[in-house]
Amino acid sequence: MSPWRPVLSRSVLLRHDRVRGADLLVLPERVVVLRGPAGHIVRLCDGRRDVQGIVDELGARFPGAPVADEVPVFLGRLRDEGWLR
Repeated sequence: MSPWRPVLSRSVLLRHDRVRGADLLVLPERVVVLRGPAGHIVRLCDGRRDVQGIVDELGARFPGAPVADEVPVFLGRLRDEGWLR
């Protein structure tokens, strides 16, 4: 099986709310406010990078951050919610 290349589900949009200064996942009948680096992570979910590629890119952008441990778990949660495919 090939590595998972996360991408937003068809019914989910990523938007930036300038008023709140936050990234949002806009879902049917619901909006989820992304906190901290979550928006940076979700922006990399374009279907081209696999999870390791996302981890590598974030590790380069944010040296010393625990991306290798936390990002795969976060992405798995978003997939479990049905927001990523």
